[in-house]
Amino acid sequence: MRPYLVFAIGAVLLSSCTAGSEEPFVGFGADPTIPAPEKSLLPRVNPAKAVGWPTGAAPVAPDGFVVTRFAGDLIHPRWLLVLPNGDVLVSEASSEPKPPEGLMDRIGQRVQAFAGALKPSPNRIMLLRDADGDGVAEIREVFASGLNRPQGMALVGQTLYIANTDALVATPYRDGQLRMEGIPETVVGLPAGPLNHHWVKNVIARPDGGRLFVTSGSNSNIAENGLEAEENRAAILEVDPVARTSRLYASGLRNPNGMAYEPVTGALWTAVNERDMLGDDLVPDYMTRVQEGGFYGWPYSYFGDTVDTRVQPQRPDLVAQAIRPDYALGPHTASLGLTFYTGQAFPTRYQGGVFVGQHGSWNRKPLSGYRVVFVPFVGGMPQGEPEAFLTGFLNDRDQAMGRPVDVAVDLRGALLVTDDAGGAVWRVAPTVQAAER
Repeated sequence: MRPYLVFAIGAVLLSSCTAGSEEPFVGFGADPTIPAPEKSLLPRVNPAKAVGWPTGAAPVAPDGFVVTRFAGDLIHPRWLLVLPNGDVLVSEASSEPKPPEGLMDRIGQRVQAFAGALKPSPNRIMLLRDADGDGVAEIREVFASGLNRPQGMALVGQTLYIANTDALVATPYRDGQLRMEGIPETVVGLPAGPLNHHWVKNVIARPDGGRLFVTSGSNSNIAENGLEAEENRAAILEVDPVARTSRLYASGLRNPNGMAYEPVTGALWTAVNERDMLGDDLVPDYMTRVQEGGFYGWPYSYFGDTVDTRVQPQRPDLVAQAIRPDYALGPHTASLGLTFYTGQAFPTRYQGGVFVGQHGSWNRKPLSGYRVVFVPFVGGMPQGEPEAFLTGFLNDRDQAMGRPVDVAVDLRGALLVTDDAGGAVWRVAPTVQAAER
C-alpha cells in the first residue's frame, strides 16, 4: 500500500477527531490538565515529512547564544557520550524495514519512512573530536561498527558500556582512543526478539560505578500483544556488571529513554513516552524521579491513577500503587534525551535545570515537539515556566528539517544536540564564548 493511501485511510477514519490545543506548552507541568479521552480505531496520522536542512540553515537558540554544526553528514545520529578528554561519541542507528505484522505495523512503518526514521541501520558509533577548540569536530572516526542498533553509552573507569537493542555489551577504553579494540563482551541480554516494538535502549552508570541502569520500552501501545511479550519491558532494569545479572528496578514506564542524575539530590530521572490513540491532547509524555520498586501505571493507568479503560482485564490493585510522574512534557512530543545543566558557560538561570530533546509527534494535529525544551529546577525539583530553548526544526510548510534526539553538555559547557533526520550534531554556546575563540 502506498504511503499516501495509508495516510488517507487514517484521515478518513479519524475525521471526527477534534484537533489538539495550539498552546505551545499544553500538557506541561507538575499538575497538567488531563482531558477526557477520545477513543479511535487508529491513531491520527500526521507526520512531518523529513526534508533535511537547506544550505546554511540551522536551529534557532535564544538571544545570547550561537548555534554551530558540530558535525554533519552523519547517518541517523542518536545518542551522545562526552568522554573525559572532550571527545564525543555518537551512536548511529535506526528502525529498519521488515515485513509488516498487521495494519497498525504497516501504518507505523509508512509513517517512519515518511519521517526519515526507517532505513538500514548504520549500527555503529562515531567519534568526534574538536582538536582546535573552534566548536566544530574536524576529526571523525568510526569508533565501533557491527553493533546491533546501539543507543546509549556509559563509561565506568576504563570500561565502555554500549546498549545494543538486544544486549548490554562492554569494551575496554583508554583516554584518547580512536577505535574500539576487539569484540565487545556481552554483560547481560536485553528484551528484543522478532517483535521489538520500542527497540531503543539507553544506559547510565550509578555514580560509584557499581550498578548500571538500562531503559527497556514496551512491546506495544497498551499491551495489546499480550503481557507475555512485555517481560522486562516498560521498565528500567538494574544491571550488576560484575555478576552479569539484571533485575527489574522500576516498571510501568511505557517507553523510558533519557536518564540523568539531578545534581542537588542525586536522584535518577528519566524521560518517558506515553501511550497513543486517546486524542491529540492525551497522554502527556513526562519526566520523573525513578523510585526503586516503583510502578508508574502502564498499561493500566496514566499520569497516576487515571484508568485506561481499553486495557482488559483491569488491575485496580496496581492502579492504586501507580506513582504520579513529577512533570508532564506535553502530549505526543516524543521526549527522548535529557540532561541537567551543570556547566559554567550558560547564564546562572540555567544552572541545575534540565534540557529535554523532543523528537516530535507523528500522530497529532497540530504537530508538537520538534524542539529542545528547558525546565528550571530549584532544590532538586522542577520550578518555573518551561522554555522552548532550541527551535526552528520545522519549516513554514511543517516539514521537518531536523528532529532533535539526545542532549549533552560538553566540557566547555556548551549544549550538544543530536538531530537524526538532519544527520547532524548541533552545538549551542553563549555568544561570548563563541567570540573568544
